[in-house]
Amino acid sequence: MSVDYDTLTKDDAARCAELEALLFGGDDPWPARAFRAELDAGHTHYAAARADGKLVGYAGIARLGRREPFEYEIHTIGVDPEYQGRGIGRRLLNDLLAVAGNGTVFLEVRTDNEPAITLYESVGFVRAGLRKRYYRASGADAYTMRRDPP
Repeated sequence: MSVDYDTLTKDDAARCAELEALLFGGDDPWPARAFRAELDAGHTHYAAARADGKLVGYAGIARLGRREPFEYEIHTIGVDPEYQGRGIGRRLLNDLLAVAGNGTVFLEVRTDNEPAITLYESVGFVRAGLRKRYYRASGADAYTMRRDPP
């Protein structure tokens, strides 16, 4: 299987929404219009992973603030369950971290999502706080994680 990496486009929004519903169905998944709005924002970067032309992964980061030094927030990383465990999520995360450069990066992750927490910690993220009932639909808690510049 060959996976190609490029930039997410508005044409990918429906597939992203489909994957969101599959991956995050109980946690208020983003609809296609939310992805299109993010792609229109001038302060975001969204990466895509494609296997045989099919979108199998996506990830997005936003720059916070108007002046340097910038901080960044990872909005989402999702990989089709059929393609998980093949390094796609790590590659997408590395793409986002490259965009952030020397900026501090924040994210939220469900406290029970051990694979994601392990991935984030492996690239230098630390738990910075706990947000109770962060995911409104399910009531699940989230860790706030932070990665300072390398």
